[in-house]
Amino acid sequence: MASRRNKPINLPAPYLKRIWLEPSRIADREAYPFCLPFLHDEFSLRFDRAITIIVGENGTGKSTLLEGIAALAGFDEAGGAKGYMPVDHSDALEKMGGQLSHALRASWLPKIVGGGWFFRAESFFSVARYLDAVGSLYADFLSHSHGEGFLRFFEERCQRQGVFIFDEPESALSPGRQIEFLKLMRRMENIGHCQIIMATHSPMLMAYPNATLLRLTKYGLEPVTVKDTDHYKVMREFCEDPHGFVEAGIVD
Repeated sequence: MASRRNKPINLPAPYLKRIWLEPSRIADREAYPFCLPFLHDEFSLRFDRAITIIVGENGTGKSTLLEGIAALAGFDEAGGAKGYMPVDHSDALEKMGGQLSHALRASWLPKIVGGGWFFRAESFFSVARYLDAVGSLYADFLSHSHGEGFLRFFEERCQRQGVFIFDEPESALSPGRQIEFLKLMRRMENIGHCQIIMATHSPMLMAYPNATLLRLTKYGLEPVTVKDTDHYKVMREFCEDPHGFVEAGIVD
């Protein structure tokens, strides 16, 4: 008989309601990731909607924040579902956001056990190989093109109840494939039991209706509109004059 803890929960997303930093659990403020400027003592993040999208420049800490949330939710910081250890990163030189989770606190209503997924584009193929190795009935993602493999993976894994964390899912998706991913997000939202937390550089994904869109800077997180993001402004300038934009950009 299935454990009561693993039965579906008859409440809509979001399930993770809030995270915040507990300064007393930080041993060294100068050490990564606690040296990131946005991680001040009052740092907190509320999830008021089923879909939260985070944008920001490289180096601001988006991936680290998502890794911290993922580890806090019970995922391996390298990606996968709960209980997966698809990537051996014991000797990795890069310090990941799992360390951040030790200083984070979370408020759940209710806490989801066993559901969801943490998707990292850079470790997708390691996760896919892991699924092949353990004999998953729904593996075989690597027999498709990069983008098709991503979408097939999303279609198979990402409509169950749980928290789904996506770190730059557009990495292998053409604009047309990004539309397909948006359609998947709509299905997940309509199901009602999927919470999505996503970091992206794609203005197309940022524009998803009904999502909370936040910009991460060194000062913290703030609400933003798509048209006020640097990503949109750059793409608008490019679309208005592609050759002129590129010519200006490559001048030394």
